Amino acid sequence: MLAGFVVSKAVGPAVVRTTVKRRLRHLVRERLDLLPAGSRLVVRALPAAATADSATLGADLDSALRKLLR
Repeated sequence: MLAGFVVSKAVGPAVVRTTVKRRLRHLVRERLDLLPAGSRLVVRALPAAATADSATLGADLDSALRKLLR
């Protein structure tokens, strides 16, 4: 399973973008078992991710994965 993250400059300065990537990486790692073997996942962070708490990011990620796995 491969996961990639797209966090543009619209999210914020480099420190904020790196923090968002780390948070997303942690959340995706917890959900890897939900995806079929050999899957590739790209997560694109929107500017609101910079101020969202982990619970909100996790809920958004879960919602996207549910749609993906239908």
